[in-house]
Amino acid sequence: MPVDPQIQALLDMGTGVPATNTLSVTEARAQYEARIPLMAPPATIGSVDQRTIAGPGGDLALRIYRPPGEGPFPVLVFFHGSGFVLCSLDTHDGMCRNLCAGAQCIVVSVDYRLAPEHKFPAGLEDCVFATRWVAAHAQELNGDPARIAIGGDSAGGNMAAAAALRLRDEGGPPLRGQLLIYPVTDYHTPGTPSYQQNAAGYGLTRDTMVWFWDHYLNSPADAANPLASPLRAPDLRGLPPALVVTAEYDPLRDEGELYAARLREAGTPAITSRWDGMNHGFFFWAGRVDKAGEAMAESCRWLRQVLQPS
Repeated sequence: MPVDPQIQALLDMGTGVPATNTLSVTEARAQYEARIPLMAPPATIGSVDQRTIAGPGGDLALRIYRPPGEGPFPVLVFFHGSGFVLCSLDTHDGMCRNLCAGAQCIVVSVDYRLAPEHKFPAGLEDCVFATRWVAAHAQELNGDPARIAIGGDSAGGNMAAAAALRLRDEGGPPLRGQLLIYPVTDYHTPGTPSYQQNAAGYGLTRDTMVWFWDHYLNSPADAANPLASPLRAPDLRGLPPALVVTAEYDPLRDEGELYAARLREAGTPAITSRWDGMNHGFFFWAGRVDKAGEAMAESCRWLRQVLQPS
């Protein structure tokens, strides 16, 4: 179907904005942070607080969102996206509030280390560490240590998928699910058909993905590592159930759907939810774009299901 009119209006607003891959890292980070005021007001939740823990590379900030009520609540450990290089707890604040309110769960957003200052696998080390910390401290957060899921959007979806692989192979903690929102699951080369079909014109471009990967990896050889490219993992058995959300006009569409298909082939329950007319990043626009709100609601319903008491 054509690009959704509400998405097209947002794309038109960005006409003339420099492409991410033409900017310095500092300029690109500032550009992404400047988008925060354009987003719709998020849902109301019970409370938010922030704490710092001692992580693998030093201080690691966590932002903790709680729904109203007594608890104990299930927990979603969330990793923000934007190519391993950009974005922050602040850019994804609204997304996390919406997930918290809709899924009625605690959301712990992880401020993992970014490239190029900290290349692969530094950010992933933080995400795995934070997930283990949350499991160990769930009760003091008013959370249920037996009901933990992980998730993320874009590069954060990559972190979630890779963290699930590591936690499976390294003794847990066990996870109830993985929410993968238009995830990065493979390197840009050779690429999938959607990398060609949606290479430019829909927000995220192939050139920007190349820019992201160049900053993230120590060398192209790292792309063969399943913890960088989860689609290349030889064995996807024993992983937690997944909801994989994709967008029609996204270079990453096919690799997300291929990952879900491989999970199913390995015996893991995995739902693919493609949103036609949408582009990469559309979850930011819940409250401004109708289908973004619908997709957010779908993700929250899925989280409530996989995180329900045994």
